[in-house]
Amino acid sequence: MDPHLSTTPFGRRPLSLAMVASQVAAKARPPNATVHKWQIFRAICAGKAAIRISDRGLAVLNALLTFHPETALTGDKDLIVFPSNDQLALRAHGMPPATLRRHLAALVDCGLVIRRDSPNGKRYARKGQGGAIETAFGFDLTPLVARAAEFERLAEEAQAERRALALARERITLYRRDVAKMIAAGIEEDVPADWCGFHSAYLALVSRIPRTATRLELEPLAGQLGCLADEIRKVLEDHVKAEKISANESQFERHIQNSNPQSTESDPGFRESQGPAGEVRPEKPRAPQRSFPLGMVLEACPDIGDYARHGISSWRDFMAAAGLVRSALGISPSAWEDSRAVLGEEDAAVVVAAILQRGEAIKSPGGYLRSLTEKARGGNFSLGPVLMALIRTKLRERMRA
Repeated sequence: MDPHLSTTPFGRRPLSLAMVASQVAAKARPPNATVHKWQIFRAICAGKAAIRISDRGLAVLNALLTFHPETALTGDKDLIVFPSNDQLALRAHGMPPATLRRHLAALVDCGLVIRRDSPNGKRYARKGQGGAIETAFGFDLTPLVARAAEFERLAEEAQAERRALALARERITLYRRDVAKMIAAGIEEDVPADWCGFHSAYLALVSRIPRTATRLELEPLAGQLGCLADEIRKVLEDHVKAEKISANESQFERHIQNSNPQSTESDPGFRESQGPAGEVRPEKPRAPQRSFPLGMVLEACPDIGDYARHGISSWRDFMAAAGLVRSALGISPSAWEDSRAVLGEEDAAVVVAAILQRGEAIKSPGGYLRSLTEKARGGNFSLGPVLMALIRTKLRERMRA
């Protein structure tokens, strides 16, 4: 007479449909199926999110597997292990008894093991003649054999999901770098475009990236950042093509002018125009163009707004506030006038706003302004990197907050 295998738990623990389903799957296992217990354990670890088992539960399963003497789990043998809670806790790295019982119940609920409880709830084995085990009561590892293909499939899906998530993160990192550097290049090269709008769109997208995100959250953001990068790249490429065409036309015109014997050369730094009576007079110098949009400057240097009585809505308001900041920082009038003469009024005001924004990091604002003015006089200074550094600092602080 074959021994009866218990299908219900001992004591007040109820029988659930999930337990019945696990028992049905265990009965349907192929008798010739064989799995490597540590390989299937690694597959379960990889697909633990889909199986809904925790790290501590996996530690208990690992301890249970160590009580089975063979590495191969076969479908034609009983796979019941019957350690006591004390022995199991020791192999589970000293897990407390209450925690151990909770995670054993979780393994049963997930269908990874089946309870085979004895009449009194104890775990033990009864041996027959010759010392062979006839009946054992404990935890049945048969579901690991019966569901091996399912666990391997879940592991492959989890690995594919991790690869897709890593790819989405890589795309976002590359697009962020491309967009930030292309915006900085466009500003420094004075390319005509709505750089303030591009930068605002970039900040809006970056601020939506969560610290811990799933693939479904990151892929749409990566697509939008890619579209923004393509749009900015097209602006820069069109500008390069236009400059190349303009340079070719200019070279062709100079060739025609040099071929004209009536033409006269003049000082390249002194352009002449003819008055109504044929009088030749020098052309008036043009006012310097602003290097940066006001919105971007205020995004990088918001502290200057505290010095404007009615807010800053124009460059006139900005320069008036910069004059007050210059006095508050202790910058001498001579250093201020020298910087305005070299950098231009607008750019000098932007430099003062940047010095204010950096706060205590600059010990001598007046000396720092003179140093930047000398660099600009030699052509070795550009405001673009300064503003982009301030904007990136603000963005990092916002992400940390």
